[in-house]
Amino acid sequence: MSTIDMLKFEKAGWEQSYRRIAGVDEVGRGCLFGDVVAAAVILPEGLIIDGVDDSKKLTAKKRDALYEIIMEQALAVCVGHVESTVIDEINIKQASRLAMKKAVEGLAHTPDYLLIDAEKIDVPQPQQAIIKGDANSQSIAAASIVAKVTRDRLCEGLWEELYPGYGIKIHKGYATKLHREQIMSLGPTPLHRRSFIGRILAEQQTLF
Repeated sequence: MSTIDMLKFEKAGWEQSYRRIAGVDEVGRGCLFGDVVAAAVILPEGLIIDGVDDSKKLTAKKRDALYEIIMEQALAVCVGHVESTVIDEINIKQASRLAMKKAVEGLAHTPDYLLIDAEKIDVPQPQQAIIKGDANSQSIAAASIVAKVTRDRLCEGLWEELYPGYGIKIHKGYATKLHREQIMSLGPTPLHRRSFIGRILAEQQTLF
């Protein structure tokens, strides 16, 4: 994907006189454990950051390097978290939207237009939902990198320290074989999403 393509949605916004375009994305939607984390990023008009792409396509080292550049060069960055208890209450789709809303509302500069990865959020700004936005818009890709690095650091740091027996730093809360086995042997933690692991526990029980 060339850089020109990565800015086509931003350019369309700039042509309509939008000057503070925020890219918005979330990470952790499919996890069994921990917060869903969203980021909103406003990059300066015309800025190109080489290598920015869908965070899932990048190595951890590359994501970390790009994270530093984004944090340094962005006009504004904000991260929104929604924890597992709320995910269980309102469902993951609504929780993802809420995390995105928090990220947008927490920006130091109010955006005048939003580019969002395949979602609509409940804020007054005009917005465009872009399928595979993190692979097609630099702003959304930047948000995906910030969200992913933020969540991974929680997995490798605080959450691993709180619950050392679950391998959180390895699988980042996703439903790997190791993770499912540890839930079965140790039981769920307060940060596990009950609405997600109920299915796994039920599946596991039918195997015995």
